[in-house]
Amino acid sequence: MDGNGVMISFINLSKTFSDDRHIVKAIDGFSLDIRQGEIVCLLGPSGCGKTTVLRIIAGLESKSGGSVKVRDESVSSAGSDRGLVFQEFSLFPWRTVRKNIEFGLEIKMMPVEERHEVSSKLIELVGLAGFENAHPEKLSGGMKQRVGIARALANDPAVLLMDEPFGSLDAQTRNLMQRELLRIWSATGKTILFVTHSVDEAVFLADRIVVMTARPGSVKEIISISIPRPRDRTSSEFISVRGEVLSVLEMEFEKTLARELSGD
Repeated sequence: MDGNGVMISFINLSKTFSDDRHIVKAIDGFSLDIRQGEIVCLLGPSGCGKTTVLRIIAGLESKSGGSVKVRDESVSSAGSDRGLVFQEFSLFPWRTVRKNIEFGLEIKMMPVEERHEVSSKLIELVGLAGFENAHPEKLSGGMKQRVGIARALANDPAVLLMDEPFGSLDAQTRNLMQRELLRIWSATGKTILFVTHSVDEAVFLADRIVVMTARPGSVKEIISISIPRPRDRTSSEFISVRGEVLSVLEMEFEKTLARELSGD
């Protein structure tokens, strides 16, 4: 990590997808620094490259150009310094809560007692004490995502990458999980890069919201949020920031709609 406290650095990141008939530039000139301990939300119209940015830093997708660094180290593949939480719960149905959390530690061949110690602390952290031996089929959607978060934290990553992690939950559970994430973030101090389609979610969670342009995705505007936590969604400050973000997004949504109507 550099002397300015930058944990993640994207410099002129680009990504082009191609097949026999089409070439699609998904990301072009995406540059962003994220400081240690920040929660940064990526927001933008569908197809702007939010998830592609996340997959590249996770090491699941190769970049076409530019650079991506975590703690000044170039990213070229997946690594234990980055934990990933998907929208789909992606739990192994035959493994218990504890065994799902310990999966990565087993791959690393960590001794059983150490694995148990790590998973016990994380089970307590995410509020699943008493469900250690439950299988996923016995858990609610919110509880499954708690397991997903604990599993991502098991390797003690420097960065937590979250791709629409609460998108499949009902509104009440989603709001609860947002508050739980902030509690976990406060307890761990992790740097979080969070992809969402929800303006409300971004304003509730983020230190900064990065609004991306329509495809090819780049940074259109960065909005810092100074509202103290916990944030009241009905407060005038919250509503004002929400309106600001929506106004920035509106032009990019119009560009995306125009592209879709033209068949491009």
